[in-house]
Amino acid sequence: MKSRLRELYEKEVIPKLQEEFGYKNKMAVPRLEKIVINMGVGEATQNIKALDSAMKELSLITGQWPSIRRAKKSISAFRVRKGQAIGCTVTLRGERMYEFFDRLVNIVLPRVRDFRGVSPRSFDGRGNYTLGLKDQLVFPEIDYSKVEKPRGMNITIVTTAKTNEEGYALLKYLGMPFRER
Repeated sequence: MKSRLRELYEKEVIPKLQEEFGYKNKMAVPRLEKIVINMGVGEATQNIKALDSAMKELSLITGQWPSIRRAKKSISAFRVRKGQAIGCTVTLRGERMYEFFDRLVNIVLPRVRDFRGVSPRSFDGRGNYTLGLKDQLVFPEIDYSKVEKPRGMNITIVTTAKTNEEGYALLKYLGMPFRER
């Protein structure tokens, strides 16, 4: 069964983008490719259990078990050794990606304190958007009483758009609440 957001994309967003940018073929219209959620756990260098709780919380949020990220090189100032576990990440594709994006836009972002919209400047030049959240408590799946420490995360939305304008239009039509430019 298709998610609500995917049906919106196919029925409304594709025609709007074709009209706005002049695509002749609907396969040329930009689409969501994947969503990558990354949670860095710097305290895992001293306390490995912090990484376990971060992985558990990330799996609750995404519905998929995260993979462990290890340090690529040693940095003595941060007491990090090469190969040491310092974070976790999840890559969502397909239906899970659309479900997560729908929850992010309609449930999570409005729960952020003093939320006035996300910045339209966080595009990377190729139509991909990165968003940072300060803590995981804005997700309804997280039980407040079981959280040891608030941890932030980066959410990168990768699209097939060639330019920032195309990526902006795609995310805007999908419901991303951008601040006024």
